Amino acid sequence: MIINPEEKVCVIERRHFVEDPIRFFTGQVLAVSDNALRLTGYVWIADFMKGVTRKPDMMERIIYPNERTNINIIPKDVIIEDLKIVLISGKGLCVTDGKNYNLDISEFGVSK
Repeated sequence: MIINPEEKVCVIERRHFVEDPIRFFTGQVLAVSDNALRLTGYVWIADFMKGVTRKPDMMERIIYPNERTNINIIPKDVIIEDLKIVLISGKGLCVTDGKNYNLDISEFGVSK
């Protein structure tokens, strides 16, 4: 796999159906195998009724990348705890630290 331990990532799980919630995960890679990533970080849930919310507790997850998974590398200097997923008027969803890092994820956004 081309992702290395200690890299920071934003994982987006594509939904099966329009009414399914969209799940995001922002965190740091702990370990890598040929077909899985062990990560620590935060789960985000997006749906058109509630918007985007982050689960409060940091957790560890095993993710098996596949055709429904989009993995974006986050720069090393970004602090995972500072990240937010916000709706920017006219643009869509964005992962941001409120400082220098912005990742446009509008193609995965919440739509009504």
